[in-house]
Amino acid sequence: QVELVESGGGLVQAGDSLRLSCAASGRTFSSYTMAMGWFRQASGKEREFVAAITWNSGITYYADSVKDRFTISRDNAMNTLNLEMNSLKPEDTAVYYCAACRVGSLIVTTSYDYWGRGTQVTVSS
Repeated sequence: QVELVESGGGLVQAGDSLRLSCAASGRTFSSYTMAMGWFRQASGKEREFVAAITWNSGITYYADSVKDRFTISRDNAMNTLNLEMNSLKPEDTAVYYCAACRVGSLIVTTSYDYWGRGTQVTVSS
């Protein structure tokens, strides 16, 4: 079993920054074989891709809406995933989810095997 726990969400103003973290644990979790990603879901909308990173941090992917503002990173020794969010906008308001993936396209939700419960990010204008 794999457990993913997000932290770092909160209420900020437009233009501020936040850093989200995701702690991974579990007998079957291996930082060295699983890609990880961040998704978000705004109220009344479908869950959408935000960013993803391969197991060795060799390749990162970003949604166009967050490119150049968000940075995804991971520390395999610590089993943690991070999302540095800068220049936040009200449209970034959502519940942010951490997810882990063994195989498949990293930009689609259906590729991910494990999900955290999410952390709320609210950006006021």
